[in-house]
Amino acid sequence: MAPRTDFPPIRACLFDMDGLLLDTEDLYTLCINLILEKYGKSTLPWSIKARLQGRPGPEANALFHEWAQLPVEESDYHAQLTALQQQHFPTAKPLPGVEKLLGDLGRTRWWDINDQEGVRNGDKGESGGKKQQRVHIALATSSTTSNFTVKTSKWTELFSVFESHRRVLGDDKRILPGRGKPLPDIYLLALKTINDSLEAGEKPITPEECLVFEDSVPGVEAGRRAGMRVVWCPHPMLKKEYEGREPEILAGRMGEAGNVDVHQLGEIGDGWADYYADLTNFPYDKYGIVVPPAEVELDAAMKENTKDELRTQDAKIATA
Repeated sequence: MAPRTDFPPIRACLFDMDGLLLDTEDLYTLCINLILEKYGKSTLPWSIKARLQGRPGPEANALFHEWAQLPVEESDYHAQLTALQQQHFPTAKPLPGVEKLLGDLGRTRWWDINDQEGVRNGDKGESGGKKQQRVHIALATSSTTSNFTVKTSKWTELFSVFESHRRVLGDDKRILPGRGKPLPDIYLLALKTINDSLEAGEKPITPEECLVFEDSVPGVEAGRRAGMRVVWCPHPMLKKEYEGREPEILAGRMGEAGNVDVHQLGEIGDGWADYYADLTNFPYDKYGIVVPPAEVELDAAMKENTKDELRTQDAKIATA
């Protein structure tokens, strides 16, 4: 089919974390392989790892144990794995392009700030006479709170761009058991956290105004089933594992959620999803995103705006 080209500009970006923002996928593999080696098992192949990526812990563990057939109780395996992860996760680093991408998107909040005359920066028509808009961001990861804390311990400033009430983690009670990726719930909830915290009078953001950033195949399906556009940026070995099936992945048609209503899925070549080898030199123009110049960070109002957001955030949490 002909790809759609009349998309509205992106107003929200929703991010996975593992393997997309941080290089944790290889750390996961390292920890698992250390245990497999201990019990004389072969290393984890990408054909299995691909099925584990992006899923909530309980579901991923069930798939893993069905394949591995380890001679230990699952509780013992989990204890060993947790100890290894606590050792290795703090070494996680941002993947190429991530720091600039998050910094650029965070800077778009400048469009919503008023100047000394009370005129909103985004209404001045600095770019081709068009009004510019902030791109809101949220995190949607299957990592639990404890794992998130360990993985991001050295990158708290980088992840501060995700306001705490716009972080949906793997143990979020609002996601019902069994409703993790590849189901769309986590991304629909992430969008809700944004819409619930928009300024009064700001029009709610629709799914098609959202851009999901994912590395996993189940995650791409979750984004597509949520009715959102998707950026797929997989590990090179995952890309190799599914070579030739990229159009199906981008359409969310790999069957990761089993038999579902096909109307929830995309169509091959429909233009709703794109593949990128990494996130360097991200093409903002393609998605209608305009990033203010770096010098706006020197605007005193940017720092005050951040303080105001934190105060508002604290107030909302206190009354929740």
